[in-house]
Amino acid sequence: MGVIAWLVLGLLAGAIAKAILPGRDPGGCVGTTVIGIAGAFLGGWLSAEFLDRPVQREFFDAATWASAVVGALVLLIGYRLLFGNSRR
Repeated sequence: MGVIAWLVLGLLAGAIAKAILPGRDPGGCVGTTVIGIAGAFLGGWLSAEFLDRPVQREFFDAATWASAVVGALVLLIGYRLLFGNSRR
């Protein structure tokens, strides 16, 4: 997949992660979007490195989507733990 596909996948993964973990985020919508994109890259990298499941070339591969959403969830949870109390 190309970079544009990863960006789109990250945007959608961030939206899915936000739907799974609703609530106020310290970074708002833009921060959640960036976390989703970074989570997609992180999930793809972790999947390829540690699970011996390289990212497929198809955009609609279930394992690619799952790894992107899990990566976004991990980053979103970490972000909330680190910066969640700074905004009221």
